[in-house]
Amino acid sequence: MPSAVSDSSRPVPSSLWRDGDFRRLWVGQTASQLGEHASLVVLPLFAVLTLNASAGQLGVLRAVGQAPILLLSLFVGAWVDRWRTRTVMVLTDVGRTLALGAAAVAGLLGWLGLPALLVVAFAVGALSVFFDVAYQASLVRLVKHNQLVRGNSALEGSRSAAQIGGPALGGALVSLLSAPIAAASSALFFALSFLSIRRIRRRESIPKSSERPPRIWRRIHEGLRFVISDSSLRTVCLASAAFQFSFAAMMTVYLLFLPRELHLSGTTVGLALAATGPGALLGSMLAARLPSRFGYGSVLVSAAALGDGAFLCVPALHGPSAVTIPTLLAVNFVLGTGGQLVNVTVMAVRQAVTPDGMQGRAAATITFVGMGLTPLGSLLGGFLAEEWGLRASLLVTAAGMMLSPVLMALSPLARLGRALPASQDAPPTPAHPDPRNGPR
Repeated sequence: MPSAVSDSSRPVPSSLWRDGDFRRLWVGQTASQLGEHASLVVLPLFAVLTLNASAGQLGVLRAVGQAPILLLSLFVGAWVDRWRTRTVMVLTDVGRTLALGAAAVAGLLGWLGLPALLVVAFAVGALSVFFDVAYQASLVRLVKHNQLVRGNSALEGSRSAAQIGGPALGGALVSLLSAPIAAASSALFFALSFLSIRRIRRRESIPKSSERPPRIWRRIHEGLRFVISDSSLRTVCLASAAFQFSFAAMMTVYLLFLPRELHLSGTTVGLALAATGPGALLGSMLAARLPSRFGYGSVLVSAAALGDGAFLCVPALHGPSAVTIPTLLAVNFVLGTGGQLVNVTVMAVRQAVTPDGMQGRAAATITFVGMGLTPLGSLLGGFLAEEWGLRASLLVTAAGMMLSPVLMALSPLARLGRALPASQDAPPTPAHPDPRNGPR
């Protein structure tokens, strides 16, 4: 595919930005990601700073918010392949706006305790699973195949901007004002996403299915079989699972380590976390150029090793904030750069090898396998922090993240060249089932 190689080395062409529907998707996804990243900081910081939550309670809160990934991803992928992604994204934006709006009201009335936070975290997490699968499938239906890398780079760049503003905004509002106001700010971003995405005009061409489509379990099985049969996608699942499990454990410890061991304020914690945003923005820009120059496999392995390895120095931090804070900013910047470079490159590979009728299920299967263990990782992080202490737990969980680049380096994924691989055929489904047998 020579055109993919030559085009992906240039910035996003003006023709893509002149596409009003792509622009509306970009604006809506940016607002949605900003609200999501703000809420991911608001709820844990409220629990730690206001409710004095223990390490175990924080682990439970994060696990509840991540549980929908494990419980719903496969079903969501099967459903999204049969729905219009615009409808899915609009409905999830409405749901998250209402959930966080209710949390803001409950907080103002003094009812926002840990049980309410658990309910809100689960609701927002469940709806975010729908949105994330839908917007990835939506891009494939909106742009041409040779624009996938550039389109993903643009969308992931917007997510990078959300990573800059979301944690900083969430941490500052919790610290300076209140958790209810911080929750309300996230709700406003989801409302903005709703207003933008609902204006997408292009009628989606949903992949054709049989008159009596396979039952949900068969569709899920087809998605699992497709991903397992492809060596690249199979490696993506394993490497993602190793990283996300360790990262979830590390972040539970990290959110305790910063305020309690390094004595940082909520605002400073938010700013430290937000440093991944500028790094991710750089990573998304590099993803439009580096794979076509050095090869997709080489970029994936080296970016993962650099980004994940940076966190190994965090447990050694002591001393004055004049040294600690710049170091945290640098570490999070490197993590953001490497992580985003991996995210964009992996997404382009996954979309390239997956047929249109399998996009939702492939994305959901990888999400399920890759992130399904994150609730257990969060619980493990809370347990280790209570049993081993914060520094030792942070070192162990950060070291666990390095398993991801090792798995990629030992797999066929590392040997991918400078061109995206071709799409493989989707598993066959019965186009004309025998009516005498009924639906299967």
